[in-house]
Amino acid sequence: QVQLVESGGGLVQAGGSLRLSCAASGRTFSSYAMGWFRQAPGKEREFVAAISWSGSNTYYADSVKGRFTSSRDNAKNTVSLQMNSLKPEDTAVYYCAATAALRPPVRPHEYDYWGQGTQVTVSS
Repeated sequence: QVQLVESGGGLVQAGGSLRLSCAASGRTFSSYAMGWFRQAPGKEREFVAAISWSGSNTYYADSVKGRFTSSRDNAKNTVSLQMNSLKPEDTAVYYCAATAALRPPVRPHEYDYWGQGTQVTVSS
């Protein structure tokens, strides 16, 4: 079992930055790849970024590539998403998720555990 709790969301102006964190419980955190997803009102949950269990490989959606960076600290059971150059279209609830898959998938249903989400609002 892995329990995930996101934090760091908030309101920011376009062009600004936010750093999301996801704290995980459980001694097996380092064996899970981690993903970030977001869901805007009326839209499906979409893949944002993912990081392998070791942190050596990261993956990004085209819409955030070059602006968002994912990292993890297995000693602290945390994963982070640094979001720069934010745009109004980045507004959504952001979720972290854990998967036992070797290569992090992009489809939400392939993740095993989810956090409760944190709201990110980017004003124009």
